[in-house]
Amino acid sequence: MSSVVEQLRDMLGPTAVLTGEDVRCRPAHIGVADGYGAKAILRPKNTEEVATIMRLCHETGQTIVPLGGNTGMAGGAIASENDIALSLERMQDIEQIHVLGRTMIVQAGTRLQTVQERAEELGLMFPLDLGARGSATIGGNIATNAGGNKVLRYGMMREMILGLEAVLADGTILSSMNKVIKNNAGYDLKQLFIGSEGTLGIVTRAVLRLRPLCKSESTALLATDDYNHVMTLLGYLDQELAGTLSAFEVMWNDYYRLASGGGSDGKTLPVGLDYPYYILVEALGADPETDRTRFELVLSQALEKGLIVDAAIAQSGNERNNFWAIRDNIDSLLAWWPIIAFDVSLPIETIEDFVQETRAKIRNTWPDMRSVVFGHLGDSNIHFIVSVGSDEPDIRRQIEEAVYSAVAQREGSISAEHGIGLEKRAYLGYSRSESEIELMRTLKRALDPKGILNPGKVIPTP
Repeated sequence: MSSVVEQLRDMLGPTAVLTGEDVRCRPAHIGVADGYGAKAILRPKNTEEVATIMRLCHETGQTIVPLGGNTGMAGGAIASENDIALSLERMQDIEQIHVLGRTMIVQAGTRLQTVQERAEELGLMFPLDLGARGSATIGGNIATNAGGNKVLRYGMMREMILGLEAVLADGTILSSMNKVIKNNAGYDLKQLFIGSEGTLGIVTRAVLRLRPLCKSESTALLATDDYNHVMTLLGYLDQELAGTLSAFEVMWNDYYRLASGGGSDGKTLPVGLDYPYYILVEALGADPETDRTRFELVLSQALEKGLIVDAAIAQSGNERNNFWAIRDNIDSLLAWWPIIAFDVSLPIETIEDFVQETRAKIRNTWPDMRSVVFGHLGDSNIHFIVSVGSDEPDIRRQIEEAVYSAVAQREGSISAEHGIGLEKRAYLGYSRSESEIELMRTLKRALDPKGILNPGKVIPTP
């Protein structure tokens, strides 16, 4: 056993340090059955204990991998047998809620769903929402600048953080727990840690910005026959629904067929299987009766204009949940395992061209290739999933090159919301200039001169 691990056990107590089978029983990465590879997992109970850990690790050069809910998609929490993982799973307190000021102070290990539910009890809303809400942590959401289903209206995680507390690589506690929206007093230091994937510091607490709880939800599943109609429909709904549009999720026909089961379970599908594009739209408002009337009128007008060719409007919460269940049925992709998943952003007018070109390019080498496309098209983000029967490193690299080169040609981003981690590190230059990457290295050297924080993640080696 490492002497560093023994010292940490003495400092934190035996229950705070897991080793052996208690480490290996945890999954290494989402979709990977192998056990977690770190030589220990630390479980501090407050910021001061995190600082104690980091001071010792800085002195000894011990590498630390931050571990959240382990729902990341880019390998950002993968650890080697030489690393120690740091989990904030014992730091789940909601410390303070200010209803009038619409703020909530939470520890970074708090689950996203816990925050959502507590806010709702008080007539408020924390807008971030994603499929892994039950296991994803606020600290992980901050570290990856999480996106999700309501970015179109409320923005990324970055827009929901007023202040935070972080521990630097040398154990320094940086407490920037700002509670106001406007604060131009010097550099906005919290932004260094939001989206940095634990490479610059460990976020331990945060001040979250809450919003009023919407009193109405209007949801519909639409179908259209032309990508130009998809784009036109987005602008039309955004304008005619007067800023209440909160979700515009698009499923290509292949994903809709797979995720809905194609009606194989005997259930009647809300919309038939014969259309190229399916759009799940949602509007959140304050007056249920007025909002519903306007929603139905706007969709009726869209139908008359030929922007949609079929529609199903949710008549109950259960129907709404059924619509979303199709969109969120990522587990349907397990039938194609192994898969290679891409999370990219492109200018919306280039997305269909990207999809067609990239599919054709991959199919030239793998004629039996299968793929599906879906995503948050309202904010230009799609998930492009490929299966060729193998994800061996050489095959994966060829497919990644085909996808990411097509993204770069269209001045898009190789990572819309999942981060860079290990899996996309080699391709960072497809979306960032060398001067940008060098500035990232400068920041990393300044804040973590020994390179002990989440080593090897995000930034490619020069």
